[in-house]
Amino acid sequence: MNDKVVLVNEDDVQIGLMPKLEAHQKGVLHRAFSVFIFNSKGEMLLQQRAFGKYHSEGLWSNTCCSHPLPEETSHHGAVRRLDEEMGIQTDLQFLYTFQYKVVLENGLTENELDHVFWGISDAVPDINPAEVGGYRYMKMADIKTDLANNPSDYTEWFKICFNEVAGRLSAVGDRLSGIR
Repeated sequence: MNDKVVLVNEDDVQIGLMPKLEAHQKGVLHRAFSVFIFNSKGEMLLQQRAFGKYHSEGLWSNTCCSHPLPEETSHHGAVRRLDEEMGIQTDLQFLYTFQYKVVLENGLTENELDHVFWGISDAVPDINPAEVGGYRYMKMADIKTDLANNPSDYTEWFKICFNEVAGRLSAVGDRLSGIR
């Protein structure tokens, strides 16, 4: 919780640093990343956030999400955290960036400029229990149905970006033929 996040303006230009918890308490715009991993069958690897996390505990989300350290790029941070949280090492491709702001429980606010990455891996996750409560693979259509039926089971940022990620990855083509 003493990690600092990179504060940015709406053009993703760094304007300062702030302790992570303080940034979420004050709702200050900062840089983040989200990683979406698929297996060779086109199923998305979902992460259940560990119980005891400072927000969104126990909720399902994309494979990995966090913040780059002040001295690293978003891509490097995504690669690092994917390994630290899920024990997976794979090539990640940049997909797009989006900005969102949402009030969470405990008076915290996510106000993030989020860099989205994706990759393919059939590695068996070796989860870090301090970060991850569980994992599961799901087909995109099944996730879409479950999001509609059980939205409170998912993180706010995942609900915001899921359809955009699905649409952009559908356009990638043959490499992800199972993702539709």
